[in-house]
Amino acid sequence: MDASESTTEEREPEPRAPHRRGRRRWAMDTRPLRRPAYRRLWVSTIVTAVGSQLTAVAVPKQIYDITGSSAWVGAASLAGLAPLIVFALWGGAIADIMDRRKLLLITNSGIAVTSLLFWLQAFVGLESVGALMLLLAVQQAFWGLNAPARTASIARLVPEDELPAAGALGSTVMQTGQVAGPLLAGALIPVIGLPELYLIDALALCVTVWAVYRLPALPPLAGSAVRRAGVKEIAAGFRYISGHTVLLLSFLADIIAMVLGMPRALFPQLASQTYAPYGEGLALGLLFAAIPIGAVLGGLFSGTFSRARRHGWMVIGAVVAWGVAIAGFGLSRNLWVAVAFLALAGVADMVSMVFRGAILLSAATDEMRGRMQGVFTVVVAGGPRLADVLHGTAGSAFGPRTAVAGGGLLVVVTMLVLAASVPALRRYRV
Repeated sequence: MDASESTTEEREPEPRAPHRRGRRRWAMDTRPLRRPAYRRLWVSTIVTAVGSQLTAVAVPKQIYDITGSSAWVGAASLAGLAPLIVFALWGGAIADIMDRRKLLLITNSGIAVTSLLFWLQAFVGLESVGALMLLLAVQQAFWGLNAPARTASIARLVPEDELPAAGALGSTVMQTGQVAGPLLAGALIPVIGLPELYLIDALALCVTVWAVYRLPALPPLAGSAVRRAGVKEIAAGFRYISGHTVLLLSFLADIIAMVLGMPRALFPQLASQTYAPYGEGLALGLLFAAIPIGAVLGGLFSGTFSRARRHGWMVIGAVVAWGVAIAGFGLSRNLWVAVAFLALAGVADMVSMVFRGAILLSAATDEMRGRMQGVFTVVVAGGPRLADVLHGTAGSAFGPRTAVAGGGLLVVVTMLVLAASVPALRRYRV
């Protein structure tokens, strides 16, 4: 067992908060919102969670309107992936050597300017796919620089025992944005037009910049070595992960769940074949919305789990539950039963996100948190894309329902084998 695990297990347990009664026992744990700095950061997330989804809808819509080709829409998505990966890793290293508040101010301002440029090109009717892909690459680069610093800052704004609650609050807002944003975009485009979606996002980002400006300074802690954010520091982050088993396992747990068990690439085929009697459009919309809705419900009732101290077991249980739910979805011929299983998978995913995030913030030292979040960003962004390739291929070879159910069972078996063979995650607690 490594040093970080030993320290965590030997720490004297902190006094528990009094048990909450009635609704407060199971409702969302809002303790972090009592802390002004975290509250400002969280409130800004509410605004931008919806605004960012407006742009996420507007970009592929505009590209399709220009080209009439879904292939170009897919190419644009890949154009944003490489900058995201590179700058998330680099951004994590930067977040460990400079004031994170300052980095957030720079990157949020950059994202806002990019959204303004999106609006400008649409407003003047440029109709250039190349310009859109370039702006998307720049936007994803700024986001890659921003995400590690934003998440790593949370550990400086709330105490360790409130990290799961803070993670649930943030994840619930983001998942709500993934449901409400596209619905709002679909309703607004016929009324105000597509260019204005970009403008709304840019204005929402101004709220985020103001909220970050009100945060306290978040410089590296005293005693941190002065260094540069280069390839050497990024490599040091990967060495740190390999030397701290519980961190490595938290990443592997997400990779197992997302790569083997995220079946979104098969939703269109399932909607047009298995669930066609319900209406292809209705089925497709429900399949895509079910997991985020389940995640939101999990966040709203996060008081049922956010005070758990055995973070490792919570991750293991959540990933296994995800696999079981996905397998159940794959075996379901009834659309409503399938949607229910996907919603349960969304709840499990929320629990997994909360405790994996808490492990990354509590098990890593502050001088490494930025780089850990950079790797986390890459895993979260890359895992579902790998799953699209894997499930798309398996669905073509074995049929979509077999591919989905098989993937869910693989998640369960692989996670249980990993947990049984490497005890570090089972033993981790705060």
